[in-house]
Amino acid sequence: MSSLLHITNGDSFTQRLDSLKLKGDVITWREMLCEGQTLTNVGSESFWKARFEFLNKNYKVTKSSFIEKTLKEYRSLCNHKQQDQIVLWFEYDLFCQVNMLAVISWLKSHRKYAEISLVCSGKEDDTDNLYALNDLNDEQLLKLYENKVVLSQDDIEYADYVWQLYCSDNPMRLENLTDFKNYKFDYLSDAITAHLQRFPSIKNGLNAMENNILQLSVDQKLNSKKELLGTILRNQSILGFGDSQYDRAISRLKPLFSSFNPVKLTQKGKEILDAKTSYYSCIQDNDVYLGGALKYNFLYNTHTDRILKL
Repeated sequence: MSSLLHITNGDSFTQRLDSLKLKGDVITWREMLCEGQTLTNVGSESFWKARFEFLNKNYKVTKSSFIEKTLKEYRSLCNHKQQDQIVLWFEYDLFCQVNMLAVISWLKSHRKYAEISLVCSGKEDDTDNLYALNDLNDEQLLKLYENKVVLSQDDIEYADYVWQLYCSDNPMRLENLTDFKNYKFDYLSDAITAHLQRFPSIKNGLNAMENNILQLSVDQKLNSKKELLGTILRNQSILGFGDSQYDRAISRLKPLFSSFNPVKLTQKGKEILDAKTSYYSCIQDNDVYLGGALKYNFLYNTHTDRILKL
């Protein structure tokens, strides 16, 4: 008799999944590995230590809250040893895809005997729209579940390999991956491209996301920081970030804003956006990690779509 475990991408979808009354236990993966330093050995003491230090420093996450929300759920995953079928519920965006890679890497080491399936939302109709799991109705979710993709050993090895590259100190190895289409991860290629575009651009020292924040600030005539946040969340392409992540990004760019009420850039902010000068003189914190690599040790060339090492 086979038993089933579901691993979801977050609390709001876990509640939704509970309402679908599918068989099996549910674990929520409460992490945001797309931000801050990541180590390859998912779940190890050094891995959680690095994650807590990042979340504590940048998001004021307390030790008790980290233990309660993240570690307890992880320990629960460790204790679920009987299930021989594991279903992963993730989405198309960078936030989810990075977490998905980490979970598969952990399963590869710790659940060798289990059949791993993936339910991944994204393109669900003939439009160019991309859908989160919670955007879908029950019927659509059940259909996705019925059509879940069983991962082969090759798929699992590949996800683990991409995770190792994501955690390496050199993102140039990631950009050389060209064989995504040989594996069952429909959205991974775009997510990795979005990740590489998070390194500062040659033209002005800001990455694609930061340039987008400044561009929206100029184009949209916004009256408050709250309006700016809402506009960014609706126009963020495939990053899949939450409001706290953008709030932090706006804080880092604060020297380029003269006002948030209404939203206005400084003269220097406008010049940086127009690539007349560079953001490099404004960098206060060089200790910023994207996966295993230091953000400001690399540049992204928007003309060739290639990474350069400084």
